[in-house]
Amino acid sequence: MAALLEPILNQILQAEMTDHLGASPEERTDDRQGYRNGSYQRKLTTRVGTLELEVPRDREGEFQTALFQRYQRSEKALVLALMQMVVQGVSTRRVKEITTELCGREFSKSTVSRLSKDLDKQVEAWASRSLEEQSYPFLVLDAMHLKVRRQGAVRSTTVMLAVGINEAGQREILGLETAFGETEEGWRRFIGQLKHRGLSGVEVATSDAHDGLVQALREAFPGLIWQRCQAHFRRNVLDQTPSGYRDRMHQILDQLLEASSQSDMQRRFEDISEEIEEKAPAALGVLEDGLFDATAVLSLPGKYRRRLRTTNMVERFIEEIRRREKVIRIFPNIDSTYRLVGALCAETHEEWSTGRRYLKMEEFFRWQAEQQTGKPDSEELSEPAAVVA
Repeated sequence: MAALLEPILNQILQAEMTDHLGASPEERTDDRQGYRNGSYQRKLTTRVGTLELEVPRDREGEFQTALFQRYQRSEKALVLALMQMVVQGVSTRRVKEITTELCGREFSKSTVSRLSKDLDKQVEAWASRSLEEQSYPFLVLDAMHLKVRRQGAVRSTTVMLAVGINEAGQREILGLETAFGETEEGWRRFIGQLKHRGLSGVEVATSDAHDGLVQALREAFPGLIWQRCQAHFRRNVLDQTPSGYRDRMHQILDQLLEASSQSDMQRRFEDISEEIEEKAPAALGVLEDGLFDATAVLSLPGKYRRRLRTTNMVERFIEEIRRREKVIRIFPNIDSTYRLVGALCAETHEEWSTGRRYLKMEEFFRWQAEQQTGKPDSEELSEPAAVVA
């Protein structure tokens, strides 16, 4: 793995220098902002070994790579959470074993203290940044639960996360909040903080059907389209479906959730409801209660439906947090929880907001203008669902 990773990171460093100078090596262009001046070696300690990297220089000495800081930010958070276990009574020898395995070296108390102060400042700066520069038409929210030592016992602690897609079509992790439980008050406080930082322009919000979250969303953004996560909804329906009928229920859900419009979905549901009532009456009740909320996204142009119909983008990020959590298993306190999750949020936010555009927004703004001017409903104009590159 180290042999594979090393040349990739060296290529990234060269690409950063090309972007900084505005020209590739030997390229002749009027846009060039400077010239290369060799390179120097720098070691990067990773979980797959110590890598020897060639960091390029420019003649003016202005080039600075963001690679090391980006890569090590989440590693710092993990190390700090592990080191705090010493205070909670975990074996010092065991913590040293883990930090050595992760980072290739042990850390002194003074180093841990310095890292903690630096990282806390970075996480706080990210978590409190202004959101006023752009509007966020699409919002996706979800929560996860972590084990944290509180009040002399290991207790479940909720971490609430919000991802927005801004008017340029870029994904951003907007913020996080830790709470003792997933309650309406907790969601109301979290969403209120996002609005206080400048969150605005929300047209569509996707989440699971937690009553407190839905109520908090509707209070904060009157008139928004709330899309119930179809993955959660599908599980809710299947939980009430007899095992012998579940394959058929999967087919029915596919037909209903992939309808061209809500009126088309309603026609399909009426055609199949008698069969469901006979084979899975309990599932029919779940379907009737949630089907319109689970297909709210059908009011949007077709190209936006697939990526907004579930909370999958947040859940994939939660899986990355889980991967790091496995090393710790039980967080020693709330501060270490916030530090690790916050560092991962800041790191991922940086990758998303500066990476490839997630959605093209031009068609959405045309649709939005049509709604405001009272032109024919876009349900009749929507194209079939498709993933936007």
